[in-house]
Parts: sequence; C-alpha cells; structure tokens
Amino acid sequence: MIGYHTADAIRDAERATGALLTDGVLMARAAYGLAATVLDELRRRCGRVYGRTVVLVVGAGDNGGDALYAARHLRRRGVRVRAVLTAPDRAHADGLADFRAAGGTLTDTAASADLVVDAIVGLGGHGPLREPAATVMADVHAAGVPVVAVDVPSGVDPDTGKVNTPSVRADATLTFSLRRLAHLYAAPSCGTITVCDIGIPAPEHPALVSPSDAEVAAAWPLPGPSDDKYSQGVVGVIAGSAQYPGAAVLATTAAIATTSGMTRYVGPAAAPVLAHRPEAVAVTDFEDAGRVQAWVFGPGAGTDDAATDLLGRVLAADVPVLVDADGLTVLAGDAALRDVVRSRPAPVLLTPHAGEFTRLARAAGSEAADLIVTDRLAAVRILAADLGATILLKGRVTLVADPDGETWATDAGSSWAATAGSGDVLSGIAGALLAAGRAPREAGMFAARLHARAAALASGGAPIGASDLVSAVSPALRELMRLRQ
Repeated sequence: MIGYHTADAIRDAERATGALLTDGVLMARAAYGLAATVLDELRRRCGRVYGRTVVLVVGAGDNGGDALYAARHLRRRGVRVRAVLTAPDRAHADGLADFRAAGGTLTDTAASADLVVDAIVGLGGHGPLREPAATVMADVHAAGVPVVAVDVPSGVDPDTGKVNTPSVRADATLTFSLRRLAHLYAAPSCGTITVCDIGIPAPEHPALVSPSDAEVAAAWPLPGPSDDKYSQGVVGVIAGSAQYPGAAVLATTAAIATTSGMTRYVGPAAAPVLAHRPEAVAVTDFEDAGRVQAWVFGPGAGTDDAATDLLGRVLAADVPVLVDADGLTVLAGDAALRDVVRSRPAPVLLTPHAGEFTRLARAAGSEAADLIVTDRLAAVRILAADLGATILLKGRVTLVADPDGETWATDAGSSWAATAGSGDVLSGIAGALLAAGRAPREAGMFAARLHARAAALASGGAPIGASDLVSAVSPALRELMRLRQ
C-alpha cells in the first residue's frame, strides 16, 4: 500500500527523528537527494550536466535551505547555480552562506535557465503564489523552462491538493521519505514524483492509502479448481430503458468482462442486452430475476415512482447493493430509502460524481455538501458515516470511504474516461466484484483501477466513447493479471 500523509503528520514524523532534525542531518540528506534529482533531469533533458545553468527560486525557511545546500553538490558537477531570493530577509541563513561559499550567485530572473528549482514554500505553503515569486514563476512557465519542485509545487495546498492561481506546475517533484496528500490530489501539477528516503519514519496510519497494481492483481477473483458460475458470483443489473438501452448494455457488458460468474439483467432493455451479450440472463420483471449475490441499480433506470419502488425492493434483499446514477437521484429524493440504507445489514456501495454527491449530501442534511469543493477527503468520509454506506467519489482521483472512515484512493493518471456512459461501465465492474465476494471498498477501488487502465488502453492518446472503454476492460484485465505472482 502506498501511503499519503498530512503536513502535520509529516512534521510530527520529522520531529520524532530528534537529533537528525535538530543537527541538520535531514536537511543535508535532502539537499543531496535534490541535487541528484536535478542532475538526473539535466541529463535527461540536456544530455549532460557540465556547463548547464540551474536557478533556485528560494523562499523562506527549510524548503529554501534544502535547495541552497544542494548548490554545493551541483557546483561540483560543473553546474552554474544561481538563486532568486523571494524573501531575502528570511532566507535560510546557513544555507545561503554555504551557497555563496560554493560559488553560487544571486539573480533576479530564472527564465533563461536550463532548469529551475521551486523551493519557495513547499510543505508549509497555503494559498496562491505571492509576489515576487508569482512574476518570477510566470516568466519561467512562459519561457518553457522545466521545473523541479521541492516537496510540493508552490501554490498547491499540501493537504487538500487545491491548485491555486497562480501556482507552480512542476515537471518533476522531489519529496522526502513520505508522500504528501497533494501528490495524489494534484498529480498533474506535480509531474513525475520521486520519493527520496532521508530517514523520516512513516506514521502508523496514513491519511490515505492506495493499493499497488500488483496488490490489486493478487486480490482479483479468478476461478479456482472447484469453482463454477455460481460460486464465482452472480450479479444482477438493473439499468437502462427501452428508449435508452445503452446504460444496460454497457453495465452488463462490463460485469461479464470482470469475473467468470453469471450476469443477470432485469429491465425493459432485455432484448438489446441479449443482442449484444447473449451469455447474459435477461428478463424484464424483477420477480423473474432469480438469485444473485449482489445488485447494481441505477444507470439509466429512471427516477419515477416505479424506480423508487424497485430500489426499495432491491435494498430489501440481503445482498450487497451498488447504487449509481438515477438510483442516487432516487435515493436523494426519498428519506425512507436513506433510512433503509443506514439500517440494512448487507453493505451498500454508492458511486456518485461530485454533482450527485452534493445532491445526496444536501438531502441527507450532511455537512459533507459544503466540503466537497474544498476538502474531498473529509467530505467523503463524513457522508459515508452519515449514510452508513461505502462511498465511491468519482474523479481523476477516486476516493472510496467506508463508514468507519477507512479510505482508499487512486489516481486514474488521465481523464480519458471522462465520457458519457463511462460510469455505467464502472458500475458493472464494481457490481461484479461485489458479487464475487469483494468488500465494498475493495470492489470500488479495484473497479476504479481497472476502469482507468481500460480507458488508457482504449484511448492510445485520442478521445474515446464508452463503447471503446468497455471493449478494453478484458484486455486491460489481462494486462493487470500479468502482475499476479
């Protein structure tokens, strides 16, 4: 598991190192690691390091000290090193003295450098870049000079990942021992992230964790010697309509591609579903559905009284239930159904995007509605606790929170899945995993990871539709299974 930590937790971990912090050992290690990263970037971009120019944009405090001490290592490799001091009176005094002793010089501009180091605010920063740093970095970006950020790109909130305007957009970010929450939330602003171990111990409980692809692959349900279609999990899908059958086809197809069990479809789009996936067991009436190990309800299923009644019947079943799309709208509009969700013994997985999340939170009277923009982690945890359900909050970074607050996260790495019908595919994947016995948090996280892989595979760098995405689910899963040991 990859852990992500709050700024306060990292500061506590640094203080726990004792003399390593107070005697400057951590800073010396950080400076060496920063210099190594800068040299690697210069080699990759320029082919060599000797004679190249690096400008350090230095703020106050230890973040700037790391960069100033790094200058000595860079100078030893023949790199010209200059520094822009954005707060001259508060620059790290010992670091600045060492910088000058190593042959570093001061400058007012960074736009003509081969590479710029952002050491303005780092972990302690909040809010947008201030002058003169804002103008210096605007010129750097306009000139296309690559940037290596120290800890976190300046102007990006380390805990919420909010990318303020203006802020630094780094090509690479070096952090020390532990990943910050912003490295997940604001990955596009961080560029390539390198973790340099300088001896800071990891806190016992990260704020967030993200399973590796290898961990996802190892836990993915595959048929064993004694399995059959029933023991692999039977998922029921209620989605789509006669007029709009697409959601039904997409969700059912995704479920079939996910596990080796059985997929039952219930609804007015039975004929189109069978035309696309004849292996599905499709009926029009809920009474004829047969037994399932989990239900998926909602994509394109409508929001009328009939849909409300059907969701109530689904929730009355003693199996895991995934509610998405129209099902979330129904749930937001019916307090009695929300009470059923809170009290039912079998788990519920809700999969809203930000708009659906806000409507559901407001309907539930949850303070999560006011936090969704500023603190997604706090918001998803609060709503999960308020509803007694696992919440999968969709986005470039997907969060999956259990009612007890345990939360997993994953960065899709791209936004190719941001297309109509994409959520229907995700619902089918997650529903099939629920039916195969995965816990809601696992089902949601594993589905999000496979969904992102499928989108990237289908795209190849060009826009896709949901049909392309669902067709790539099986190939993406085969890729993932290659990691299985």
